[in-house]
Amino acid sequence: MRPTLHPLKILLACAILIAPGQALANSKGKEEKGAPVTYFALQPLTAVAVRRDGRRGVLTVEAGIQTDDAKLMERAQQSTPRLRAAFAQVLMSYAAGMRRGDPPDVDYLGREMQKSADHVLGKSGTRVLLGSALMN
Repeated sequence: MRPTLHPLKILLACAILIAPGQALANSKGKEEKGAPVTYFALQPLTAVAVRRDGRRGVLTVEAGIQTDDAKLMERAQQSTPRLRAAFAQVLMSYAAGMRRGDPPDVDYLGREMQKSADHVLGKSGTRVLLGSALMN
């Protein structure tokens, strides 16, 4: 004998499945208006470098921009392609001159990327933050 599903049970099951989805959809529309954006991360930057064993490797750096000035933050977000290009140029120049087996000099990369960010944005006031530098 085959069990039959009561229409009320089906309706109740659908309501239980739909309710969490509606709650999530309603919560996404609410954003905090009191907290301005002060940081955004760029996609990881890569450059070709020579590894310790003489083969080619990839130097990967994660970077982000931080500032408390709202206008400068908006300008930085609008200039993201130019910032990425400037940072990639710094990284490629550095990777081309790296000696075999040396770890990446994150302090040097940070200083050079900071100079590039100040040049691209036209004034200082931002900070370039580096998350990690990996040689693969």
